Amino acid sequence: MKKLVALLMTMTMAFSMVACGGSDSQGSTGNDASQSAPAQSQAASSEAAPAAPAEKQDVALTMWGAEEDQAMLQGMIDTFKTKYADYANFDIQLGVQSESTAKDTILADVEAAADVYAFASDQIVDLVKAGALAELSQYDAALQAYAGKGLADVQAANVASSVGAATYEDKMYAFPMSADNGYFLYYDSTVITPEQAGSWDTLLAAADAAGKKVGMTLASGWYNASFFYGAGFTTDLNADGSTAMDWNGTADVSGVQVVQSMLDIAGNSAFLAIADGDISNQIASGTLAAVVSGTWDATAAQTAFGEGYAATKLPTYTCGDKQIQQGSVAGFKLVGVNPNSANAGWAVLLADWITNEENQGIRFDQREIGPSNINAAASDAVKANMAIAALGEQSAFGVVQNVGGKFWDPSKTFGEMIAQGTLAKDDEAAIQTALDTLVEGVSVPAE
Repeated sequence: MKKLVALLMTMTMAFSMVACGGSDSQGSTGNDASQSAPAQSQAASSEAAPAAPAEKQDVALTMWGAEEDQAMLQGMIDTFKTKYADYANFDIQLGVQSESTAKDTILADVEAAADVYAFASDQIVDLVKAGALAELSQYDAALQAYAGKGLADVQAANVASSVGAATYEDKMYAFPMSADNGYFLYYDSTVITPEQAGSWDTLLAAADAAGKKVGMTLASGWYNASFFYGAGFTTDLNADGSTAMDWNGTADVSGVQVVQSMLDIAGNSAFLAIADGDISNQIASGTLAAVVSGTWDATAAQTAFGEGYAATKLPTYTCGDKQIQQGSVAGFKLVGVNPNSANAGWAVLLADWITNEENQGIRFDQREIGPSNINAAASDAVKANMAIAALGEQSAFGVVQNVGGKFWDPSKTFGEMIAQGTLAKDDEAAIQTALDTLVEGVSVPAE
């Protein structure tokens, strides 16, 4: 019944827009962010918004965002309500939900989930298949009439890779919010020189000489995959929801050799294996001279390292007789709309609003979150930001991680074995068995 109400309200909104002079063009649904906006959308941008109704409707919406973003998001909600105050009486409730775990919460009860929510880009396939994301082309008329831009304009305004991350099977299901969901190396330049930060060997030696440590999370497939991606190994998502993984084989080097390199690093007295989610606390402890993390820890790193605060791409690591550049996961944060929303049209406008150029600029100013919006990213302040510059340097070695839901637990267990030294470097048979077990575990189809 809720879905029927949402559909009827969406149809009513669309008819009212056409009656008030809004464009009925559906625009483009492709994922090429470089294509120019269609003529209809450009024309709509220059037209006045539909006339305010004689009687405003009551619009109730819920929105979820990260805990640390609540004050900022409330400000964006307030400006949204002001912008559209002539059209509706808004009741918009803001709740806390981490982007990294949004999928788990939403899929537990899609219809009860928020109308608008942020999530990490690697969750989009599961959310689309569960019917938890509205396909945005059906709301193109609403965007053109009320926001003065079409979906093609949104695509053109954001970097192509972020639009691709928001797209599944040539249909766009979310608005790009940020382009900084990746990791790199923070370091204290009073302890470590830029040259020493260039390889794990010299990095660990410099930290050890200063009585400090280098931290990284290993018990996570998001982080430990970086060694394998750098060596040419891959992961991919199969049609049945399982993960295709070749880490137990051979690329430029063998998977066993990569694990041996990881064991060398993890076994170094200057290395600190950090539990997933505990990086900020470890940075604040003062024990680290360097750490692998992302822009979300920029403030913590600046506070801990003071005048020595520096950031750069990830180091190379020794693998056999080679120096291999450590890879990384390149990801994005997106904002989607629940198709079960009773006010889906307004939810789309809210999602567009909180991800527009102005609000991506606010995200950077307040939280140092890297914009996906091309104009926002071109500002002098963004270009001068050390963490974002390091992320850009590392992005040349990053991959978009497409994996199934059964990837995470086996890869976490595998990383824990390396962090805890369960595997011996010279026991190649045991390492191969661990890799075979990992590949078998991630190959399980989604339930």
